[in-house]
Amino acid sequence: LFPLVDMAYQGFASGDPTRDAYGLRLLAQEVEALALCQSFAKSFGLYGQRTGAVHFLCADAGEAERVLSQLKILIRPMYSNPPLFGARVVDTVLGDGELTAQWRDDLKAMADRMNGVRGELVQQLAAAGSVRDWSHINNQIGMMAYTGLSKEQVAKLKAEFHVYMTDDGETFRPVLTLPSSSQGQYSFM
Repeated sequence: LFPLVDMAYQGFASGDPTRDAYGLRLLAQEVEALALCQSFAKSFGLYGQRTGAVHFLCADAGEAERVLSQLKILIRPMYSNPPLFGARVVDTVLGDGELTAQWRDDLKAMADRMNGVRGELVQQLAAAGSVRDWSHINNQIGMMAYTGLSKEQVAKLKAEFHVYMTDDGETFRPVLTLPSSSQGQYSFM
């Protein structure tokens, strides 16, 4: 077993990146080796900067040397000069206690906002007359929301109302909008 962990939204689940990494730390205690793909693009607002890292937990120093050797072979043909701007932003923020504290506060505020948006969505669906159980929306964490809609329901939303999401009903929660029937405007953002 060689686990590969994708941690693209660390901090958006609870608002605390340390807390969000609990499962990773627990897994690392149970396995000899793993890979972690970590992105800072979203948590630092660095979209398009390709800012992240891949980390490997190895069984011993010899394995770490072999992994590093193979990574160098793989990486070299892909790029000779990786993008630096995003990495320098992250390094600057995490290297300064005051900036780190501000970033953590901002990240917590964003996570709280997303959790609030989830609750507002469920409330507005009920207020609009939906009798469906939407509690699964409130039970989810992170940036994405699985609506529970079928592929056919998603297709109808796209065709008739220009509401777009993946065919399995996944949507980006912070930008969900619902038209207000009384005002004819978007009342949910």
